[in-house]
Amino acid sequence: MDVGLIAMLLVMGTAGGYAAGLLGIGGGMVLVPFLTMILTSRGFPPELVVHMAIATSLATIMFTSLSSVRAHHKHGAVLWPVVRKLAPGILIGSWIGPWIGKQLDTSALALVFALFVAFSATQMLVNKKPNASRDLPKAPGMFAAGGVIGIVAGLVGAGGGFISVPFMAWCNVKIHNAVATSAALGFPIALAGTLSNVYFGMGEPRLPEYSLGYIYLPALAVIAAASVTMAPMGARAAHKMPVAKLKRIFAVILYALAAYMLWKAFS
Repeated sequence: MDVGLIAMLLVMGTAGGYAAGLLGIGGGMVLVPFLTMILTSRGFPPELVVHMAIATSLATIMFTSLSSVRAHHKHGAVLWPVVRKLAPGILIGSWIGPWIGKQLDTSALALVFALFVAFSATQMLVNKKPNASRDLPKAPGMFAAGGVIGIVAGLVGAGGGFISVPFMAWCNVKIHNAVATSAALGFPIALAGTLSNVYFGMGEPRLPEYSLGYIYLPALAVIAAASVTMAPMGARAAHKMPVAKLKRIFAVILYALAAYMLWKAFS
């Protein structure tokens, strides 16, 4: 890789890692559009760029989530019983998500990503307050919720926080606990999704050199190094900064990224 590409990937990893720690979103919603731009500009097969961007983004979350969750755990904010109840469904769903993505062409996958990013941005802006009597569901409901979170996260290459945080907040989990718990859920999402992307991408003959399945290893190495450094900083900031205002700013950024992926879907 040339110096310019390494610099761009470092900036992406820095922004994605900080966002992952701050908002519990895994960073994928930031990384995927920019990775798509970079891989497209580098002449990668156009029919594979979105698949590779999503797979590479998901793989980085394995490192980001571990770094982020340590910082959240020090604040006692991670609800580990909730993690244990959601994780089984998440592991299964995160394996299925990339399989669904493999069935879609680049345009359809870009469209799916754009719609979910726009949905996530809207959730951040609306910030609807939950019913005070609502609580987390019992074990079967948690398994089902984990499955949905895993499928969507595995499909779009994100940490699942754009679904798990609103879901937990809707069930009256405090926002800082929801963000911290979502960070912990990022690892099982990324692990199962990464293995799935490797497995389903291994037979693809058009993949470029240094790919492992749909994952582009040079980009993974650079982004992971930067994001692991920044995720704890974002996590610490989440306990000090006005997260509601930051969410509104971040929502505007997400709308712009969703618009790019929408353009990519129809171009």
